[in-house]
Amino acid sequence: MTTIARRLAEKIHDTRWEDLPAEAVHWAKVGILDTIACTLAGAPEPCTRIALKLPGVAAAPGPALAYGGPRTSILDAALINGIASHALDFDDVNNHIGGHPSVPLVPAIFAIADLGDGRGRGVSGRDVILAYIAGFEAETRIGRGVNHFHYEKGWHPTATLGIFGTTAASARLLGLDVDRTATALAIAVSLASGVKANFGTMTKPLHVGHSVRNGVFACLLARDGFTANDAAFEHHQGFLQVFNGKGNHDMEKGIAEWAKPWDVTQPGPNLKQYPCCGSTHGAINAMLELRRRHKIDPKAIEVIQVLTTPRRLPHTNNPDPKSGLEAKFSVHYCAARALLDGAVRLTHFEAGAENDKQARALMAVTTTGIHPDMSDPAHDGYGAEVTVRLKDGSAFSHLADGDVLRGPANPMTAAELYEKFSDCASRAMASADILPLYERLMTLDVVGDAKCVSDMIEGAAAVCAAE
Repeated sequence: MTTIARRLAEKIHDTRWEDLPAEAVHWAKVGILDTIACTLAGAPEPCTRIALKLPGVAAAPGPALAYGGPRTSILDAALINGIASHALDFDDVNNHIGGHPSVPLVPAIFAIADLGDGRGRGVSGRDVILAYIAGFEAETRIGRGVNHFHYEKGWHPTATLGIFGTTAASARLLGLDVDRTATALAIAVSLASGVKANFGTMTKPLHVGHSVRNGVFACLLARDGFTANDAAFEHHQGFLQVFNGKGNHDMEKGIAEWAKPWDVTQPGPNLKQYPCCGSTHGAINAMLELRRRHKIDPKAIEVIQVLTTPRRLPHTNNPDPKSGLEAKFSVHYCAARALLDGAVRLTHFEAGAENDKQARALMAVTTTGIHPDMSDPAHDGYGAEVTVRLKDGSAFSHLADGDVLRGPANPMTAAELYEKFSDCASRAMASADILPLYERLMTLDVVGDAKCVSDMIEGAAAVCAAE
């Protein structure tokens, strides 16, 4: 019987440019653009800088750019840029993977683009897009086979499943054949890791950097003849049994429905409007609407009630965040910020902002629970209802539906997309260089050599550093 790894490898290699609908190409470019923006914003973050300064990290000479750092080996660039991409939790999400679909892909893709395909040829923009879509499909189809049990058990799917997206995309760019791609996927089975217990700490983005590096590593090993058991997914001591257990997985449907439609188009990469856990976004939207409709005096509030789905609360029910990272996973804090400031911005998770006295006062009177209309454990939306009760007995409520993220079903406008890109990129680039990079990424499908992306970032970062 053909192994799961080989069946996936065949699907990965059957992905051809001429078969891609224009919608898939568009959303691939949007996902890539948004991830590079988030990586630039995350490059100056402490978790990225600590990893960059470790002895031996980014010390090896090489062609790949570590954003905000030196040119180094592709493995070290994959590690550093992987950490940076997820440092702010501002990157896109996808419910089929049960996490963040683009950060396992983009840091690896552009590290390899800086190297070339290993056969003396550059990597074109079309190569990049094709690798991104193949990787996106691989990780989300595996996700369909193991979620949501995998997610709820405590694994961090962005890493434990994303590594297979990394491997798929890297295999395409490095020119691995089907046999070696299957081997790389089997190697990646033994390199998958990451648990949700570390959410709200620097270790969460480390999961991404580690898995991106490992996915590229698996492909480089397989390319040079390293061996692995191609049955590593379905073996009785393999990925499916160890990570999920008997009866808690079904890979057949995911593989059989490959590209029907392309996952990058439905549900696609769903971009975040706010730089915090996506599970808080329903409450943020509801609170922003209450603020818009009513003149609410924060001092007059008796209680704030946030009701959402069973899947959103376990990792966001944190009434007392001790750091900016923890605040990203506190629906209490995010709702308070939305009411106080009419926005939730990057600065709201920096410099001790979570200790703001007004925010703390609102957090202290915020309660959470499961919405009666969203109580089904299988409910996978992001909706939330927020009720604000005042000391005079009056109350205001608003229900934000589950469509709070900005993907194919609810896309950002061009202005909104550029606003987010510019806000993120400005943390690592001079303002004059941001629009040219944005335009290059939005026309990536006509770029001859994708190495130009890191060249633009490196030059802009050097200018920014000199100012």
